[in-house]
Parts: sequence; structure tokens; C-alpha cells
Amino acid sequence: MFKVEPASSYPPEEGRYLRGNDYSPVAVAVILNYDQEKIPPDIENLVRVGLESGAALSGTIQTENIGIEKLICNIVANPNIRYLVIFGPESPGHQTGDALLMLLANGVDERKRIIGARALTPYLFNLPIEYIARFRQQVRIINLLDEGDPDLLRGAVRSCYQEEPTSFQNYTLFDPGAYPEGPLSGQLTWRVTRPQAEPKDEGERQQRERLRNLMARMKQAAEKKREREQP
Repeated sequence: MFKVEPASSYPPEEGRYLRGNDYSPVAVAVILNYDQEKIPPDIENLVRVGLESGAALSGTIQTENIGIEKLICNIVANPNIRYLVIFGPESPGHQTGDALLMLLANGVDERKRIIGARALTPYLFNLPIEYIARFRQQVRIINLLDEGDPDLLRGAVRSCYQEEPTSFQNYTLFDPGAYPEGPLSGQLTWRVTRPQAEPKDEGERQQRERLRNLMARMKQAAEKKREREQP
């Protein structure tokens, strides 16, 4: 079985996850719809179940933008990860699970918006397009949205690292070995922390740029006027 060393910085992004076997082919993302201080024990238990069942990474994911960006950074830094199990009740606000499914199915548009996602702000502005493409090529999603049975999660994770093809629900799973290209290692640049405030199309972008230029000219004119009025 072909396996490789993850990037030296792996996993590059911090988050609510546990690190397990670096050579495992599967990561687990439990959808989180609670504030940090209100995370119920059942959710924390599912994260531990994912790790104890053999996942490389097992944690929670909350948002359809920065949350997904951090997850992608961590996964593409480890080519051994070939599956992502998404588990737990969908977030009615962020629609994070749907955004992940749409990302794998459709990719992103020219503005890095996840095509077909129902979420309000499914933008991956902080990621290089190379990372998004690699994630879509490297990983297959096991969709267990709205499931909460720990035994089901155990079965999904264990099926992913079998040497022989194994039936699990509607999937045929096995460990295909590491993705054939090297790890991508990098952290988010955090250029955009409020994707909802970004312009939605080129027309809005140009309008915003014209407004910035107008305000800059007005500020410059006001400064020159003050200089002329000084004794």
C-alpha cells in the first residue's frame, strides 16, 4: 500500500479536531451548530469515536466559508486522506454539509463561490484555486448528514481503510493508497474574514471601486483646502 509522509506543517490549521493515524485514508467532519461553550457531549463523543475508529483527523466544522477553508488546508497537507465522512445534523443556518457536497460535485465559480450551495456565504476567498482543485481530486465524501449513531460512524471509518472493497450503505470503500502528488502545505492568508461583505458581481465591484476613488479625491481636495486656508 503506497503511503507518504504528510507535510512537515501538517495539520497547518488549528481547529476543534483530534489527530490520529497520519497514514489513515479517512477524515471525519461532524457538523457543529452550537457555540463553543454550548457544544453538547454527544457531539464531542462523535469526534472521539471518529478518532478511535481510525481516522487521520476527526473534528467539528461549523461554517460554510472559513470552516471549509481550514478543513481543506489540513486535508491537502496529507495525501493519505482519500475520504471525508460528514456526519451529524445539518446546520440550518450555515448549510455546511450541503456546501461540502456541492463543492465536490460542482467546484467554485470565478468568485470562488461554491456552485449550487444553498448557504448564504459559501465563498472560499482565502484559498488558492490549486488547493480547491486538489481537494476535489483527492477526496471522496461519505455523506452521513443527519445521522447520529456512533456505530454507523465506526462502520464508515473502518470501511474506508480496508484493503479489499467493502460495502457500506450505498458505497464501495477501500483504502486506495495516497494521492499520487505531494502534499500542499500552507495556511490561510485571512485576506477576507467577512465574505458576506464582498461584492457579488463585477458590476458591484466596479461601483465600489468608483466610490473608493471618489472618497479619496474628496479627502485629497479637503486636505488641499485646509492647506490653502492656513495662515
